Amino acid sequence: MRVILKEDVEGLGSIGQMVNVSDGYARNYLIPKDLAVEANPRNLKRFEHEKRQIMAKAEKVKKAAEDVAQRLSGLKLEIMAKAGEGGKLFGSITTMDIADALSRQGIDIDRRRISVEEQIKRLGTYDVSIRLHPDVNVKLSVEVKPEA
Repeated sequence: MRVILKEDVEGLGSIGQMVNVSDGYARNYLIPKDLAVEANPRNLKRFEHEKRQIMAKAEKVKKAAEDVAQRLSGLKLEIMAKAGEGGKLFGSITTMDIADALSRQGIDIDRRRISVEEQIKRLGTYDVSIRLHPDVNVKLSVEVKPEA
């Protein structure tokens, strides 16, 4: 089934693209969640009319992601954690911990957008990447310090 995407769908396409998907995926997921519409002649005509609005929305989302990226670019995040001998942590620092620390800084980011290259199980400084938008990625420095 050919559908027109109304939102960015990871692994499928971006706003405004016409893609082929299985009938079940379109009927059971994309269309009910208002992520896409069927690409029939009526919807194609309506879509051409709405395309400018959708592209303006996409540009606004990208601009917002770039603004957040600008705020994050100079930020050095510090996370306090309990550590034992040799700087080994009791547990590990997860993407949820990083998202909570960012939230305390006034920046709300979904933990699924944060990727940690290596597990954080020791004190020190680590690089974390955050995917804010398909075109906007940010590297963030996270410093893990021992609790007093």
